[in-house]
Amino acid sequence: MHKIVAGIGENPLKKIKIRNAIYPIIIGLGVVGYIFYRKFNPNAFDVITFSLWSVLWIFVAFCFMGLRDFGYMLRLRVLTENMLSFRQSFRVIMLWEFSSAILPSAFGGTMVAPIYINKEGLNVGRSSAVVMITSFLDELYFILVFPILLIIITPSALFGLGTTTDISQFSQDIFLFCIIGYFIKFVWTVMLSYGLFFNPRGLKWLLMWIFKLPILRRWKHGANRAGTDIITSSIEFKNKPLGFWLKAFGTTFISWTSRYCVVNALLLAFFSVNNHVLIFVRQLAMSIIQLISPTPGGSGSSEYIFTRYLGEFFPVDAASLPTVVIAMAFLWRIVSYYPYLLIGAIIFPRWINSKFVKKDL
Repeated sequence: MHKIVAGIGENPLKKIKIRNAIYPIIIGLGVVGYIFYRKFNPNAFDVITFSLWSVLWIFVAFCFMGLRDFGYMLRLRVLTENMLSFRQSFRVIMLWEFSSAILPSAFGGTMVAPIYINKEGLNVGRSSAVVMITSFLDELYFILVFPILLIIITPSALFGLGTTTDISQFSQDIFLFCIIGYFIKFVWTVMLSYGLFFNPRGLKWLLMWIFKLPILRRWKHGANRAGTDIITSSIEFKNKPLGFWLKAFGTTFISWTSRYCVVNALLLAFFSVNNHVLIFVRQLAMSIIQLISPTPGGSGSSEYIFTRYLGEFFPVDAASLPTVVIAMAFLWRIVSYYPYLLIGAIIFPRWINSKFVKKDL
């Protein structure tokens, strides 16, 4: 569920502090360090050969992340009908990802994303509607792509069922999380579809009901204005031609597919890999667990799940496997997570200063 903030006189992002970026780094490094301490084998790195080929595929992994963000930027321009420039879109996406990186995964940056878009020039209701449409498209990607890929591979291969007792229990937990997560995503997508395309007034009613809560009551009038704008924006989105939605979903497809190709590229940097589709689908399954992580940006849990769920794809001996896998998990986070902390730490203070700090005339 997205939190919509409207009509706020004070800085609504004051709880997001740059110093908070240190916490996910500490948590992530702590998990990596702990596993290294428990499982470290100095001979493990003998099986890894770092070459120009490795540099090439690591570069490709960064390119996939860049393509992911470029897809997000294109989608934002499509949904705002080019009201945001590429520079503004880049700024919004980086701030959005920075917020997601330092907030618990269960909340992410989505709850403050309408503010980022609003402060770049769109009205509050349109900004909120754009964020809701992005959520709808993201969930639509998952609920469509995941079952299609399950047709290509078997569920038993995806969840690793029927192996050793330890792995089997872990796999059963993954299976359960995926079933529950898929159901929640499906229900949320249906609700968004109904609210945005069939009954926006019902969505406004829900919004007003939420802002009756004591902690949110002071923003009730702003929420009412936002709800009215959402109705207008929803009608506008509902009447968009098929080409508009194909572009919007196409950019969504580019973004998420690129994101889930990063691990494949990193594995190719050091090993010979055959089961690319299975690795890709397992990353979709991993994203379910990352969503419920209580830590900022899924720090710690992401590294742990990586080692448990993708370890079988590393062609190394059992003694070397734990060390190699956690090293690769750390490299994966360096490519896909830590850059947003750095970029956000640079952009966020300047953006806050330009949008919320009043200048002397």
